[in-house]
Amino acid sequence: MKDEPAPGPSGERTGREGRFWSVRRVPAGLLALVVLAGSALLLYDVAAVRADRPPMRWRRVLTDELATRRLDDVWVLTGAGIATAAGLWLLVLAVTPGLRAVLPMRRGDAPVRAGLDREAVALVLRDRALEVGGVQSVRVRARRSKVLVRAVSHFRELDDVRRDLDTALGEGISELGLVHPPALSLHVARPPRKG
Repeated sequence: MKDEPAPGPSGERTGREGRFWSVRRVPAGLLALVVLAGSALLLYDVAAVRADRPPMRWRRVLTDELATRRLDDVWVLTGAGIATAAGLWLLVLAVTPGLRAVLPMRRGDAPVRAGLDREAVALVLRDRALEVGGVQSVRVRARRSKVLVRAVSHFRELDDVRRDLDTALGEGISELGLVHPPALSLHVARPPRKG
């Protein structure tokens, strides 16, 4: 059992909170289906041979091909390459967390881990930015380490709007309670002129 990190002065746990691990049902299900189908076919053929019936044609052909083909044959190398690529893909899936779209939140004293979807983070920060006076429209893209904000201001000085947006969005990011708060990249411009 892994020891929980000790709470810090504010009651929050100070340990490292990693990303959430995805379940990866599709690759596991596909691999299980392939292994099940191959095992069932091989088991049926072995049982048929034990019952004094001839082995299936595919098994005779496969045995002959494996016995007569050289290791540097194109088909042998292609099969080995496909098997190696599939094995490496499954190993990478097994050792990487996945779920890049979920940003982990600080636990505090709660025994449950929580996370925010990056789209939800962008929506919250967009709403926060639209509350700033002089902002006409905002586009927010939340990444794992950075929040990209593009705002259009139709009145007020751009420096004043930028300063207010920087303050409001900085507070918004800190209030989200993320383990690794993303950096803020802010761009404020005037709307394009018509005609």
